[in-house]
Amino acid sequence: MVNPLEVPPYLLQPLIPSITAGTITCAQAFGSEIYVGCSNGELLRYALHPDADPTKLDAYALLSQQSHPSGKQIDELILVPCIARALILCDRQFHIYTLPSLDLAPNTKPIRNVEALAVDHNHLQRPAATSLTTRAASTSTSFPTERGKNDAIDLCVIKRSTIAMYSLGEEKLTFTREIPFRPGALRAQRSGRHLCVATADIYSVIDLATAQMFELLPVTQVEGTAGTIKPHILVISPSEFLLLSWTGGSTLGLFITGEGDPVRGTLEWPAHPVSVCLDFPYLTTSLPNGTIEVHSVETQAIIQVIPAPDFGEGGRLGLVSCLAGYAVPSSERGDKMRKVKVGLVRSGKVGLKMDDEKVHEGQNEKTEELEKEIDVDVPSVSI
Repeated sequence: MVNPLEVPPYLLQPLIPSITAGTITCAQAFGSEIYVGCSNGELLRYALHPDADPTKLDAYALLSQQSHPSGKQIDELILVPCIARALILCDRQFHIYTLPSLDLAPNTKPIRNVEALAVDHNHLQRPAATSLTTRAASTSTSFPTERGKNDAIDLCVIKRSTIAMYSLGEEKLTFTREIPFRPGALRAQRSGRHLCVATADIYSVIDLATAQMFELLPVTQVEGTAGTIKPHILVISPSEFLLLSWTGGSTLGLFITGEGDPVRGTLEWPAHPVSVCLDFPYLTTSLPNGTIEVHSVETQAIIQVIPAPDFGEGGRLGLVSCLAGYAVPSSERGDKMRKVKVGLVRSGKVGLKMDDEKVHEGQNEKTEELEKEIDVDVPSVSI
């Protein structure tokens, strides 16, 4: 029998064969829809459509395409299912769109001069709004349909010299307060009262309740390389962050609390990762050579290494974490289904009558055959 702990947790599953509208700069997915932002300002919405042929897998197809008014690159796309909103950062402007239609939200204006955007990670994990879960329930997907929490979410907009805090509900965006900050924010993640921000040279954490800030870790430990190394911040659990630091020969990953205390062990990569994603208890990273490494958050051990996929000339790999989950067409379960014959005895008076003894014998034989097949089948999970 296969040991579940020895089964690789991930496999690669194609979803959209090609996108010709522009170069992909960001993407997110929820339920049976995928949203894509491009370098030319195009916003694409794909939906999962069932195939008329029952022997073929369902496929994602382009449902709508629209252009951002600026025509500039879509830098970031954040889905907030609990209030049915999508937050888009483009040309240093923060816009609010509705889900799933990707229409501009009413009664909102763009916020300008934005360097980074951070939504409270705890709020991103809330159940989806009723309008979205009802839609998911009407499709072939099996996403939960409990009524989502429509409470407003908290987010931080990092500008050149300030951190502005807002509350966003289904009806409006409300400014709450502002605290000073230094220029140059590149990345930011928020968990509760703690905001972790990366500039070109240092990671810092801010206690939003007290407005106190202290430095945590350098982005690079090699002199003269600040600005050439991409900072990475992940929220691992409430008030726990993962920060990556380049040492010159490898990259270290350190788990740090919002108070600045180290926890767990230390991760290490032979090169600085291109992208890092959390799918607890696993951490997936794409490296410059295209390979994908999967680590255990709890033991920091390498669980799996996926060879570099072939994206053709000019293609590059990037990983994206979708917190709310999405549908992936797969034949894994179908491949394990087998036809089982059931013995029936025809009776002239009663019609069809089952011969219990023969049926049970046949079922027992088939059960034994299926158990043998299951013993050699290795299950896998699609991503």
